[in-house]
Amino acid sequence: MMREITLSQAVNEALAEEMRRDPTTFIIGEDVAEAGTPFKVLSGLVEEFGTSRVIDTPISEPGFVGIGVGAALTGARPIVDLMFGDFIYLVMDQLCNQAAKQHYMSGGKLSVPMVLRTNLGATRRSGAQHSQSLQALVAHIPGIKVALPSSAYEAKGLMKTAIRDNNPVVIIEDKLMYQDKAPVPEEEYLIPFGEANIKREGSDITLIGTSSMVQVAEAAAKILEAEGISAEVIDPRTIVPLDEDTLLKSVRKTSRAIVIDEGHQNYGITGEIASRLNEKAFYYLDAPVLRMGAMDVPVPFSPVLEDLTVPTPERVAENARRLCAGEMIHAA
Repeated sequence: MMREITLSQAVNEALAEEMRRDPTTFIIGEDVAEAGTPFKVLSGLVEEFGTSRVIDTPISEPGFVGIGVGAALTGARPIVDLMFGDFIYLVMDQLCNQAAKQHYMSGGKLSVPMVLRTNLGATRRSGAQHSQSLQALVAHIPGIKVALPSSAYEAKGLMKTAIRDNNPVVIIEDKLMYQDKAPVPEEEYLIPFGEANIKREGSDITLIGTSSMVQVAEAAAKILEAEGISAEVIDPRTIVPLDEDTLLKSVRKTSRAIVIDEGHQNYGITGEIASRLNEKAFYYLDAPVLRMGAMDVPVPFSPVLEDLTVPTPERVAENARRLCAGEMIHAA
């Protein structure tokens, strides 16, 4: 049976269900217990599972992520809560040098089944140090899986899959989407990693969006539909592993594509996906794949400036319109 719940509720449900299923699962991080995190996503979990499984920590991200890595190596399934995605910078050694490499360096004898749960996204007026989208940073490191839920449905299914995975997984939610509602089954379900979702069928151009940019792509598709342009919208769901087959099949059909991500454009997710499409679907393309990421500037605090830094439906639609008209355009 389906019901509409928020993304916040979906994450909370996923965590509670997995903690009931597996007593080795626990949550650790800053303000995860009584406070339920600054976004209140974990509210109520400490009352059910107690402070031995929902563990508040001091303000020491390297310390508690290191605890998570050690716990995972010794048989537990920790969910490490990083209050803001910007703090990934503080835990790169624990995540990228330790968690990501243990399975390989031990010849497959050791695993790190740890989930690092954090967030991304600008336009919340939080300033340059609390508004970044750093998914490309961790996607660059072999040994880490990266999931970017775009709705409550994806958030729950991907979280449950992440917790059961024997590899380190970074799952990143958009801050502005916690109160967004979507139909979510009451019954248990999991979303496999590496399986993209075609959100909208189309024939003229493919719009590939990640996280909140899926909504931007869908809104752009509606604008284009009113003009007689049929846009296909795809949500990769996970960028590591990436469902290349679905993306390539779509681009071979439409002959044009725009990749949209809220991370900085230089050396980012948009560039990686666009490159793969250009390499593997070159003879099907009527124009180079266009990438649209966030401006390569620190995210401004000023609302009028901050809103200019991330892709919008109007800008995506304008670029799609120009590509479909035969113009040769490139990323700014």
